[in-house]
Amino acid sequence: MARKRDEDYFERFVTLVKYSCEAADLLKEIVDNYQSADLKIKMKDMHVIEHQADIEKHLMMQKLAKEFITPIEREDIMEMAHQIDNVTDAIEDVVMRIYMFDIQEVRPETLELCKVICKLCEVLKTALAEFSNFRKSKTLHSLIIEINRLEEDGDRIYMEAMRNLYVSSKDPIEMIRWTKTFDCLEKCCDVCENVADVIESVIMKNS
Repeated sequence: MARKRDEDYFERFVTLVKYSCEAADLLKEIVDNYQSADLKIKMKDMHVIEHQADIEKHLMMQKLAKEFITPIEREDIMEMAHQIDNVTDAIEDVVMRIYMFDIQEVRPETLELCKVICKLCEVLKTALAEFSNFRKSKTLHSLIIEINRLEEDGDRIYMEAMRNLYVSSKDPIEMIRWTKTFDCLEKCCDVCENVADVIESVIMKNS
């Protein structure tokens, strides 16, 4: 029974990151087939995913509040849930910004960044599926390295996207719109790396 209880937290982490993956896939779909007229409906679809993730996080916190013994430190469970939730929130924020700024056509680097975000979420899902075995895992460290590499890819694309924006655009409104949108996309990569940092922290604490 104790083992099953321990596993439950790790399974819930995977459930949480699955919502992040759903959000990332929807973001890529929106950008890949961009139609500004459809964005309000897509934004509602994204919010459904984000709301479901919030419910799952709250259920985990309720469970945590009732238990005295946990497989890893309570603070680490709370931090992990918080950081995974941040991923889904950050992805939703991208769609909200695009809608608020009434963007009619996406810049080419947008899809490149969305692809990186999708990859990051998928690697995170693999890493969190392996997380329950963190003391003996032979693959978890390499997955963390891959997340770091992908985050660096995102930084590189972000830097070039910003340079291209400021070189090619003379419209101050357009520059403001896309500066804030690219910032949001880059934040998605950062928050994915934050989840990996929590995994790494737990491994170090328990080594």
